[in-house]
Amino acid sequence: MKRHLIRIYHDNVPSRESLENNRFIRPVAHRVLAPALWRFTRRSVPRGVALGLFVGIFLLVPGLQIAGAALLALPCRANVPIAAAMTFLSNPATTPFLVGLSLYIGNGMLGGTADISRFYALIETHASVRQWTGWLLSDAAPALLTGLFVVSVVSAAVGYLVASFFWRARIATKWKLRAHHRAEARAAAEAAAKAACASA
Repeated sequence: MKRHLIRIYHDNVPSRESLENNRFIRPVAHRVLAPALWRFTRRSVPRGVALGLFVGIFLLVPGLQIAGAALLALPCRANVPIAAAMTFLSNPATTPFLVGLSLYIGNGMLGGTADISRFYALIETHASVRQWTGWLLSDAAPALLTGLFVVSVVSAAVGYLVASFFWRARIATKWKLRAHHRAEARAAAEAAAKAACASA
C-alpha cells in the first residue's frame, strides 16, 4: 500500500523543471522554486495538503490548479510538491461528484434552484463552451461558487488535520524506534562490560 501511494505521488507530482517552464509560474519561478518551499517539515506538509485541496476543488480548471497551488504556496509557506500533488484529487472522475455536491450545498445555503440535472446533461452531451457559459450565467453560478467554496474550505481543514496527525504519528514512531535502538545498544554495552569484568 505504501509503495502504491509513493508511486502515485511520483507519477503525479510535477518536477521542478516542469514548474519552471509553466507559463503562469515563469515570472516568479525563482521564488516558487526556492529550496525552503520544497522541504518536508511538520508545518509545510499540512499546509501543502490544505492548500492543494482548496485550490484543486475550488479552481476546477485543469492546468491552472497546479500553477495556482504553486503560486499560493509562496505566501502560505506550504510545501510546493505536496500542494501540487493534492490538486490531482480533483480530476475528471471526481469533478462530477464535487460539482453536484457543491450545487446541492449552494442551493441549500442560498435558497436557490440551480438545476443539477442540467449540469449532468451538459457533461453527458459534451456541451460546448457556449452552452457551459450560458449555464454558468444562470442562477447556477452563485450556488456553484458558494458550494465549491464551502466544500474546498472543509476539505482543506480536514486535510490539514489529517496530515498533521499522520506527521506527528510518523515522528513519534521514529522517536520510539530511536529510543528502542539506544536501549538495545546500552544493554549490549552493559552486557559486554559485565562479560569483560567476569573474564578479568
